[in-house]
Amino acid sequence: MNETVKNAASRTELKERIIETAMRLFTDNGIRSITMDEIAASLGISKRTLYEIFVDKEALLEECIRRGQDENDAYLRSVQATARNVLEVLLKCYQRSIEKYHATNRLFFEDIKKYPKAYELMTRRQDMDSEHVINFFREGVRQGIFRSDVHFGIINFLLHKQLDVLMHTDISERFSFLEVYEAIVFTCIRGISTEKGARELDEFIDRYRAALMKEEEDQA
Repeated sequence: MNETVKNAASRTELKERIIETAMRLFTDNGIRSITMDEIAASLGISKRTLYEIFVDKEALLEECIRRGQDENDAYLRSVQATARNVLEVLLKCYQRSIEKYHATNRLFFEDIKKYPKAYELMTRRQDMDSEHVINFFREGVRQGIFRSDVHFGIINFLLHKQLDVLMHTDISERFSFLEVYEAIVFTCIRGISTEKGARELDEFIDRYRAALMKEEEDQA
């Protein structure tokens, strides 16, 4: 490997480490409280080196958001490859969404509004994701899982508003993650399901709870 290729590989590896570290710090603490100095110190590199790769904090934040979006896309593909039907895809994706919200400092969602480019990147993707979710609901109608007389745009909007509760209230401190997840998602999905969909939902809930119990037993 010649010196040029080696340097490029080293720079790529460092960029990956920076993104990974910044994502963790932003998620745990919010964005505004984390400085580029702190990110550099966490990595054991100079601030100058950090700025050679990312011109400012917003550029780094944008890359963190893109990385999160890429991970979501990869997760969706893996779920679609193994799911028995569209209901399972939706439920697993909602579950992952709530888990990520639950693990993210609420300051992150307030702070990101102060970074226009990053905020636009996130909201534009949310709009695209909403279109995909509505298409999944419609596919569920074709599979006989969801009722055909439902306005799925409204359902998707209401679900997102309820998920916002996790970001802007202390509900996750008053109730367990499982209780919040079931109250928001399972209740809504049951209301728009056909009899076949309701059976599929009950089977998913049984598998979901069994997996949680096994995980708790393994950790005990």
